[in-house]
Amino acid sequence: MTEVAPPVCTTQYKPHPTETMKAAVWMNPWNIELRDVAKPVITEPADAIVHITHNTICGSDLHLYTGDLKDYTRQGMIMGHEAIGFVAEKGTDVKQIEVGDRVLILPIIACGKCSYCERKEFSLCNKTNPSKKMEGQYGYRISGSFGFSDAMGGFPGDQAEYCRVPNADLTCIKVPVATEPKKLLGLVDVTTAAWHGCELAEVGKGDIVGVWGCGAVGLSIQRLAMLRGASKVYAIDKDPNRLKIAETYGMIPIDVVRHPGVSDYILSLQPRGLDCGIEASGFRSTNTTKHLAMRTTGAETDSGDTVHAVLKSTRKGGHVALIGNFFYGTNDFPIGMMMQKGITIRGGYLPAQKYYPQLLDLVQTKYDPSWMFTHDDEFENIAKYYKLFSRHQVPGGLKVCLTTAYGRSIQA
Repeated sequence: MTEVAPPVCTTQYKPHPTETMKAAVWMNPWNIELRDVAKPVITEPADAIVHITHNTICGSDLHLYTGDLKDYTRQGMIMGHEAIGFVAEKGTDVKQIEVGDRVLILPIIACGKCSYCERKEFSLCNKTNPSKKMEGQYGYRISGSFGFSDAMGGFPGDQAEYCRVPNADLTCIKVPVATEPKKLLGLVDVTTAAWHGCELAEVGKGDIVGVWGCGAVGLSIQRLAMLRGASKVYAIDKDPNRLKIAETYGMIPIDVVRHPGVSDYILSLQPRGLDCGIEASGFRSTNTTKHLAMRTTGAETDSGDTVHAVLKSTRKGGHVALIGNFFYGTNDFPIGMMMQKGITIRGGYLPAQKYYPQLLDLVQTKYDPSWMFTHDDEFENIAKYYKLFSRHQVPGGLKVCLTTAYGRSIQA
């Protein structure tokens, strides 16, 4: 039964009388602008204000950028959910962090008190997302998230110079001041989402794993799968540069352009099939003319192309995880294949808070996610990088680390 409760967080800024800040705002499809907007203020006792030093663009931000979620996106909405910074102010109920602490801002906003949060299913939080549209579509709401449309609560994002962080004791993670910024920024969302993908697919020692998608998340899943003891990892994509990156990290690259029947090709190499198949390319990924035609004509909104390939490539009794975002509906979903082969399929947003302090310890001892940032620039140029990122044209092929004026001032 759905728990009905008023949202515990205020999702809008209160106007600040004198101060403004720069922020990346959504204007319309394919148009992100850097604008001066009101600096956030504390509106709830559990809030903190974080002065951002570094942020970046996520592949899921492109769903808003390209207009795929235009029904849930407002002009002037502040984008972004991957950032680090220093606590500038805190509300009276904030106990775990202090002004001046360096923090990660986790992408998921959870209450910490509902039955889902008590089970550490923070991304399913029942109280922080007031979206009636999502409830009408799915039957339930999931958690709030920064800068990711009204479907996720309409919270202003952290592609800005400051961010108001609701439920800061749960949403901010205090980190060592001396840690290299890219290591922390790569941990905020990408590494955490990748670890969650491995958890959903139950990747373990000796497993043969296939990962569809060689963006930052897909590559991170591949590397973490090896760290968790996988014996062999296949990297499936159609971007030759990203496939080369996967190969340099010890993966077995498969180019779907060269092998359009990718499932049959994988099964020719692994007749038993994959133990774990992980989809990390998302709902816009189309490799066959059938699904391209359905996406183009509106017959389906979410392509089932890669999901079909993952399920066919996975062994009987295997595990499939969906990490690439899906929102609406697909056609030609191979439900018979899933049922007859006894495959377990799981999906869902990362319950980020669940994996700390474990992942913070991991990146300080065994795993450095800095590799995903193949370019550096100033935050003020973020609009340019939305265009480049959407075309896979960021120098080096992956993500850009953007540093704010404040971040540059403390690095000088």
